[in-house]
Amino acid sequence: FKDGLNAKSFASVLFIFFACFAPSVAFGGLLDYLTDGQIGAVETILAVAVGGAVYALFSGQPLTLLGTTGPLAIFLGLLYALCEQLGIPYLPGLFWVGIWSSLAMLFFSLGNTARYIQYFTRFTDEIFGALIALIFVTAALGDIFGGVFGSKPPSNSKLLALIVALGTYLIAAQLSRMRQKSFLTRLAREFLADFGPAIAIFAMTALAFVMRPIPLPHLHVPLQFATTTGRPWLVNPLAAPVWFWFASIPIAALSSVLLYLDQNITVRLVNSPQHRLKKGAGYSLDMLVIAVLTATCAVFGLPWIIAATVRSLNHVRSLADIRHHGHGEHIIAVRENRLTALSVAVLIGLSLLFLDLLREIPMAVIFGLFLFMGIGSTRGNQFVDRLRLWFTDPSLYPPTHYARRVRPIVIHTFTGIQVACLAMLWFVKASA
Repeated sequence: FKDGLNAKSFASVLFIFFACFAPSVAFGGLLDYLTDGQIGAVETILAVAVGGAVYALFSGQPLTLLGTTGPLAIFLGLLYALCEQLGIPYLPGLFWVGIWSSLAMLFFSLGNTARYIQYFTRFTDEIFGALIALIFVTAALGDIFGGVFGSKPPSNSKLLALIVALGTYLIAAQLSRMRQKSFLTRLAREFLADFGPAIAIFAMTALAFVMRPIPLPHLHVPLQFATTTGRPWLVNPLAAPVWFWFASIPIAALSSVLLYLDQNITVRLVNSPQHRLKKGAGYSLDMLVIAVLTATCAVFGLPWIIAATVRSLNHVRSLADIRHHGHGEHIIAVRENRLTALSVAVLIGLSLLFLDLLREIPMAVIFGLFLFMGIGSTRGNQFVDRLRLWFTDPSLYPPTHYARRVRPIVIHTFTGIQVACLAMLWFVKASA
C-alpha cells in the first residue's frame, strides 16, 4: 500500500479509471444486446467495481486488472441463445453454469494446475498479446474512421469526432514520450509523461464542450442505479428445471477452460521477466479469488469478470520507470502496489453516483484512448519487434540477444509461424 503513495500512482489511477470504465460500459452495452436486457451496463459496472476491489485486496498479483472480456461476453451471449432454445430462464441457467465453473476454478486452484502454464511459452504469450492488441486497434480505427469515410459527404459531427479521437491518441502518445525529450526539467517531463492520457482525456472533452453546437455521441451510461430489467438483485436458482442443474456441467467445463486460459495467460504476461517485478506472483491464489467472484456474480446475476489483458499491461506500464535507448526501451522498475487497482475499482463504483457527469464524455475520446492502449500494449512484445525486421536492412538490426545469436532466416521463419497462428486466430474470431 505504501508503494502506491506517489504521483506516478495517482497519474496511473486517472488513466486506468477511464481505460477500465469505458470497456465496462461498452461490454455492458454489448451484453444488453446479446442477452436481450437480462444483463446490462449497471450490472457490468458493479461487477467490475466489486470484483476489482476484492481482487486488489486479496489476489497474489494486484497489478492485474479484471473486467468482462470479448470471449466472455460472447460466451454469455451464446448461453442466452441456448437457454432461449431450451425454454430455460437465463439468469437461473447462468447461475448453475457459474456455480459449476466456480467449483472447477476452485479445483484448478487447489490442484495447483497453474504449473501447466509453464508450457505456454513466450511463443504463445506474444501471439495472445498481439491478438488482443489488434482487436483494440482495429475496433478503435473502425469506430474512428468508419463514420467519416462511410458517409458522403461527412457531416460536421463526424469530422469533429475524428479530430477529437485522433487528438486524444496523439496527445496521449506524444506526452508519454516526453521522457525522451530534452525540453523542460526532468520533473516536468516525468509529470507530463505520467499524466499524458489523463491530460488528453480532459483536453479533448473540453474541446468537444466548446464545440457544443456540433453534436457528438457521448458515453452511454444508465440513467439510474438499478438492474437493467428492474428484477431483484438476487437470482432464484430454483427457477431453472432440475435436469438443467446437472446438464449445465458440460457447459461449465467449457467455460472453466476459457476462464483458466484467459486468467493465466494474462497474468503470465503481467509477470513477464521484462517487467522486472520483485514481489512475486500467486497464480493459484488468483484463481481462487476468481472462483469466489464467479460464484458471487452467479448469485447476483452479474457478468463474470476475468483478467483483462490490455488493461492489465497498460496498468503495469503506467507504473513503470522506463529507460529509452536507440533501439527501443526497457523497464527499469515497476511500482508494485495494491492501491492503484483498489482506487480504480472504488472510482468505478462511485461512478454509479455521478452518471450525469460521465455522460458528458464523448465516445470519440474513448475510441482515441482505446487506440492508445492497443498500440501501447504492443511495446515490448518481441513478436512485433521481429516483424519490423522483415523490412529492415540486416546490417542495421538492433543488437538484441536473438539477432546476435540466431541466423536471420531462423528468426524470420519463427516470426512467420507466429503470423500464421495469429491469422488463424483472427479468422476464427471473425467467423460466424
